[in-house]
Amino acid sequence: MLKKSFLKRKRPMNRIGETTLEIDLSALEHNFDHFKSRLDPQTKFLAVVKAFAYGSDMMSIAKKLEALNVDYFAVAYVKEGVLLRDAGIETPILVLHPQVTNFSELIDRNLEPSLYSRRILREFLNVTKEKTRHRYPVHLKFNTGLNRLGFWENDVDHVSKALEGRDELEIVSVFSHLAASEDENERAFSLQQIDTFKKISTALTQKLGHRPVRHILNTSGIVNYPEAQFEMVRSGIGLYGYGNHHVIDETLKPVATLKTVISQMHKIEPEESVGYNRAFKSDGYRVTATLPIGHADGIGRRYGQGKTHVFVKGEKALIIGNVCMDMIMIDVTDIDCEEGDEVIIFGGKHSAEEFAASANTISYEILTAISQRVKRLIIP
Repeated sequence: MLKKSFLKRKRPMNRIGETTLEIDLSALEHNFDHFKSRLDPQTKFLAVVKAFAYGSDMMSIAKKLEALNVDYFAVAYVKEGVLLRDAGIETPILVLHPQVTNFSELIDRNLEPSLYSRRILREFLNVTKEKTRHRYPVHLKFNTGLNRLGFWENDVDHVSKALEGRDELEIVSVFSHLAASEDENERAFSLQQIDTFKKISTALTQKLGHRPVRHILNTSGIVNYPEAQFEMVRSGIGLYGYGNHHVIDETLKPVATLKTVISQMHKIEPEESVGYNRAFKSDGYRVTATLPIGHADGIGRRYGQGKTHVFVKGEKALIIGNVCMDMIMIDVTDIDCEEGDEVIIFGGKHSAEEFAASANTISYEILTAISQRVKRLIIP
């Protein structure tokens, strides 16, 4: 059956032209200032910019934070730190999960490793000795209950003995990671972690003869356990506008807004299907819109089948059928829109946390999943 075209336009288009992730640096500054205001004046601030700065734009984010006088950066892997150094970042960079094979490059780029096991400590001592380095800055990670990375509490003696009489390394910080700092039901466990960390850092200080900078608080820790800020805190997701609680979210501004555009619209008749495997079948006359974004861009298949919505002209439009690699289809039957109009996936007042929750996941995952092929637009 011949169907009516949507080419005729009666009003100007609100268009961005292509799928775009807007990065608002003024929102980043707002969030940074918010968390700084929660700290004692002397407490240092470490900004976590791993995973392309939580899926945004690592270089732009880091340059903005460096201009705001952040004290430290943290990345997951050496190659992330290398990218920052190549971009001209001079602020100290902690590498949270370095691998032995990257130690030489790490040292050449003046990156600072987290030493988290006996093997990693031994191997890094060997490399610094080979390179005749002295007092190279390193950080000791201790496991207090997350059971992911870190020395155990009873490794304090081993670490101190391994360093005895050696001048290759300088322990600049000791740290741990809270497992459930956002969960009020796990408050007793978090307090136990903090107490264990205090014991570890005290014992280590006695063995080393000096006290390294201590840090255990992440974003939710800054909010819920301010008494444990020690000499430094770390923030990742909070800097990007999400505080793991709706009350905190209201004080923050999302840095990233994911937008796309309506490529084409279709009038669908009763019993017609949309997309792969005919996953959506119309129960009546519907209007659908196809968007140039899909699971290759970070919008996984879990967001399809009517579970999640996007926003067209401020109105909700359900994602229907299966998400394709490069496209999704939405139901715009009751929305006054046209081809070329802008669509907001998340950002601003449309929270990435809410978008993620509709598919039973979290803001961290959707933010870091946005593909590098999506255009980034930096808003000063």
